[in-house]
Amino acid sequence: MPRKKKDTENINSNSLKARLTDPKAPDMPAEDQPITQMLEINYMPYAMSVIVSRAIPEIDGFKPSHRKLLYTMYKMGLLSGNRTKSANVVGQTMKLNPHGDMAIYETMVRLTRGNGALLHPYVDSKGNFGKQYSRDMQFAAPRYTEVRLEKLCEELFKGIDRNAVDMVDNYDGTLKEPVLLPATFPSVLVNANQGIAVGMASNICSFNLKEVCEATIAYLKDKDADLLEIMPAPDFSGGGQILYDKEQMRSVYETGRGSVIIRSKYTVDKKNNLIEITEIPYSTSSDAIIDNIADLVKQGKAKEINDIRDETDLDGLKITIDCKRGTDHDALMTKLFRFTKLQDTFSCNFNILINGNPRVLGIKEIISEWLDWRRGCLRRELEFDLDKKKARLHLLEGLEMILLDIDKAIKIIRNTELEEDVIPNLMKGFGIDKIQAEYVAEIKLRNINKQYILNRVADKKKLIDDIADIEDTLGKPRRIDKLIADGLKAVADKYGQDRRSEIVMQENVSTYVPTMQIADYRVHLMLTRHGYLKKLTMNSLKRTDDLKIKDDDEIFMDIEAENRSEILFFSDRCNVYKAKTYEFADTKPSEFGSFLANELQMEEGERIVFMHVTTDYKGRFMIGFMNGKAALFPVNVYETKQNRKKLINAFSDKSPAVSFLWLPDDEDPDLVARSDLKKAVVFKASLVPFKTTRTTQGVQLLVSKKGSQMTEIALLSEVGINDPEYYRIRKLPAIGYYIKEDSFDSRQIGFEDLT
Repeated sequence: MPRKKKDTENINSNSLKARLTDPKAPDMPAEDQPITQMLEINYMPYAMSVIVSRAIPEIDGFKPSHRKLLYTMYKMGLLSGNRTKSANVVGQTMKLNPHGDMAIYETMVRLTRGNGALLHPYVDSKGNFGKQYSRDMQFAAPRYTEVRLEKLCEELFKGIDRNAVDMVDNYDGTLKEPVLLPATFPSVLVNANQGIAVGMASNICSFNLKEVCEATIAYLKDKDADLLEIMPAPDFSGGGQILYDKEQMRSVYETGRGSVIIRSKYTVDKKNNLIEITEIPYSTSSDAIIDNIADLVKQGKAKEINDIRDETDLDGLKITIDCKRGTDHDALMTKLFRFTKLQDTFSCNFNILINGNPRVLGIKEIISEWLDWRRGCLRRELEFDLDKKKARLHLLEGLEMILLDIDKAIKIIRNTELEEDVIPNLMKGFGIDKIQAEYVAEIKLRNINKQYILNRVADKKKLIDDIADIEDTLGKPRRIDKLIADGLKAVADKYGQDRRSEIVMQENVSTYVPTMQIADYRVHLMLTRHGYLKKLTMNSLKRTDDLKIKDDDEIFMDIEAENRSEILFFSDRCNVYKAKTYEFADTKPSEFGSFLANELQMEEGERIVFMHVTTDYKGRFMIGFMNGKAALFPVNVYETKQNRKKLINAFSDKSPAVSFLWLPDDEDPDLVARSDLKKAVVFKASLVPFKTTRTTQGVQLLVSKKGSQMTEIALLSEVGINDPEYYRIRKLPAIGYYIKEDSFDSRQIGFEDLT
């Protein structure tokens, strides 16, 4: 089918565009080009333009759209004086920013104090600019609002008129604009910035201005300084609580990637049974939170709530939750933190353009790059001042030349017939150059008196001293660093403010426990030699006597527990597996139960040799080893904050374990230990030294004799010895006493068991 004329024109246009972009591109229709070539010619320039010129902030902390807007306001004189209509600023900015007026205005909105998106706003605003924490609160049109620059912006533009940064043409070549702003503080870290480019993104959180300046000064003095001690965490404009994990935060600081957990702040009005939320995470909105909570109520997961409403007013954010009578407010908030955006994470990605190249940097690297760039700005300012002073000195030196004979200068000028000959005649008469002669010739008639000339020449000494000082500064990097440090201290003193986001240690914060939603009841746990766990309810256990197990299997542990309790499974490979009781399904007596090798994802051939049920990790464990040693340590060594399922090296592996005992903290029971030499000892548990590490090898309890091995440690009350004092020992280690045939009442571990 023949192509239409319009299609042919489009194809030719595409081919022409490709040839203009890449002279080596073949002359062929767009649809006939290989996809790789098409991407290289058309897509890659677009991607690079978005990365370098749109979405990723540079070391001065700004994207091009921010920089163009602020510079326009600076040139409009809005650093002082009255505010002007936002529409006026938007119109002027379009001379630098070739985008629509609404895109420019939205950029301005985010920089304003009224919007609240920035920790340290750059634009002083009047009128409705919406709120960062509300997606439904829209900003007013630019014709209604007024703006000017905040005083902090003085630090952004300081030195810009002294050649501190490069100036380039705007898009139509009619104006000049700065490539970067010569900020005197690391603004890239002070205010949050987010951008999504092509194939990469940037998400920089804000830090407290005073802490950033102090950290930068500390880094100037010592590159190995621990910045985490000076600026421990980000600081968000919306406040809230940062759940602080020092090691996780250190990882963010070192790599530039990671997440920060932010939790809302609330107060409880017990009189009216209300919860009032006044600060929320920076990364969410009040509307999203209200929707989350409303959904929970509809699903029946937050039955304690009667009503929720947004009571935000001129005093600030407020979300009010009306609770039912008898509600545990803190427990309800803990649940809401778990299931709603009342607790959220800020994902850090410190991706910054450095000399046109996007790089993900840690905090120290960002400060280092900023210092390198700032040193360059200061050098340029000093060199600019140096050139100005040298030029002034050069003029004064010419003025000094005529000081000795003012009348001669007047005579030369009066005797010169042509105006264009005045400068050459002065140059010839006093031996000065053209610039000096021009300066002398431009002196007003009233200023050719001796006093005026002497006053001007007197400035020469100060100029010489100033020039020497600037040259000395340029030659000594330490002096430039001191200028930077002094500037940072001045900024911190003048504009610093207290932290808005409270730092709370993560381990001190209550977290939602899902067991609160799980039914609690008594269960019977039975562990078999083959690794099956039977979980029986008390009712099912009463209804039948038929406990089904495999023919060659047997139950060797039987424990009564709660459904919400936690089980510790000890294996023969010195591992401990942790599981919740409710994670195992209730089984009927006629069923084998749960196969632990699969449920716990155990290693091949690994066996469970002991289990312990706990709810509070109280008490002590005593483990007896085949080599005759016994170890005593607290149960809480197996308590973990990260809810780990498997603990390796859970107890000593120097010798196989033969017995596990749990002992209460407030009891000192009598124990019995036996060896394969038909010997036994009776001793107090306190005789074994208490250790705090789970991998302790313990102390020698029974002396190994002729290769003997300890076979068991048991509670004396469970064994039943007729004459316990005969076997009693009062110090360790012990050889033991031969067992009398009639000593043990219990046939469970009688004499015959040793043969």
